[in-house]
Amino acid sequence: MAAWFLIAVSALAVADEPLSNDRLISIGVAKVDVTPEGPIRMHGYAFRKEESTGVAQRLWAKALALGTDDEKPAIMITVDNCIVPAPVIDEVAERLNREAGIPRERLAVCATHTHAGPMLVGAAPFIFAEPMPPDHRARVERYTERFIDCLERVALDALVARRPGRLDWTQGTVSFAGNRRKIRNGKWIGMGFNPEGPVDHALPMLRVTDADGTLRAVLVNYACHATDVRSYEIHGDWPGSAQVAIEAAHPGVIAMVSAGCGADANPEPFREDHVEEHGQAVADEVERLLAGPMRPIRSLPECRMKRIDVPLGKLPGRAEWERQAAGNDRPAYYARAVLERMDRGVEPPASFSYLVETWSFGDQLSIVFLPGEVVVDYALRLKRELGDDLWVTAYANDVPCYIASRRVIAEGGYEVTGAMPSYDKPAALAPEAEDLIVATVHELLPEQAKSQRNRSGGREGDRSMFSAIRLVFVSVCFRMLTDISNP
Repeated sequence: MAAWFLIAVSALAVADEPLSNDRLISIGVAKVDVTPEGPIRMHGYAFRKEESTGVAQRLWAKALALGTDDEKPAIMITVDNCIVPAPVIDEVAERLNREAGIPRERLAVCATHTHAGPMLVGAAPFIFAEPMPPDHRARVERYTERFIDCLERVALDALVARRPGRLDWTQGTVSFAGNRRKIRNGKWIGMGFNPEGPVDHALPMLRVTDADGTLRAVLVNYACHATDVRSYEIHGDWPGSAQVAIEAAHPGVIAMVSAGCGADANPEPFREDHVEEHGQAVADEVERLLAGPMRPIRSLPECRMKRIDVPLGKLPGRAEWERQAAGNDRPAYYARAVLERMDRGVEPPASFSYLVETWSFGDQLSIVFLPGEVVVDYALRLKRELGDDLWVTAYANDVPCYIASRRVIAEGGYEVTGAMPSYDKPAALAPEAEDLIVATVHELLPEQAKSQRNRSGGREGDRSMFSAIRLVFVSVCFRMLTDISNP
């Protein structure tokens, strides 16, 4: 009788666990130091007109490679930088295709958006509203060349490091992101904490383990600007501090952080002395999630990509550019550049190229990669329409400008018009841009992924109910075993 109970208990205890080898995936992870070797122009804050004075925290590029050579591996790179422009990523993609046969749609490069990292060639080129000194420009060019080499190297290192392992994912919550758009009577009135504004506090996490269960890496995504650090010292901001804390708690593990749709969110409190606190908040939630249940991923991602043209709103005429050019601010500096181009016969563009990418892990999880500084409405809408088994990463594969939603465009303000000159954009996004981008995501996701979203609630509910019943039954069984053993 006791033996029978032991068999029943053992079966129930592992009833919702996978078989030992049923979902092994070839997985590689790697990291490469991308910290500047000397003073360099920093990116993120326009007031910084001088080069960096030191290094407060090392910067890293990290890569996750999934699949064997025959399966055409998928590679995700996260990197501590504010803006990684398309030409940099295109060069990395060309090299990886040439050297390892990686198709473009199976590569995603994601910036953490730290505002205390080095500038790259082509990143928001008008942010400083003045020409960069030649020696500053030369150091940015040299660093950009090294940066490209580092992204190539970390991807290749991850491919070399592949071995059988497992992927699991779950989702937690971190609360320090706060909406930064102050609104009055439906219109933007300035930057500041808006407790009533929308935010996305979700912290999705991907766990990588070896076949024996040993932790190898974690990847998390959070929708908040990395703007705590405003000094002249190189720093990864809260994403960097989160990585440091996670890796300190798990020696040998690689921690990766990507940025969600937090273009209209800042850390709250928004001060440099809180950067470690914010990073630790992410690390603490990672610890909690690692100790809890996970959802297994049993397949490699199906990777899809589509390039679209995102329309801009009404462009100013020459008279308006001339009026703006008379000032001394960033719009004036940009207007003079536009006029110089117009004199050469180059008219301002009415749209810009935008690369949407999706990774779908069967019916278990889908990750969306959106370029640019994407406001929170996109993530909230996509999860509302497609379900919570969706992970939206911004600042991915390019950062062409802020990507405002229809609501934010109607409100106006910094993310709509104020920042566009920095990105060499002559106008705000057209209101229809949101629907175009969202429709493209719908188009790219496989039907299997979309249909699963419609029934995920029932599946998760059934699983939770079964787990509860299983726990009660196991407890009863052990109590009965105790009674049998001790008459």
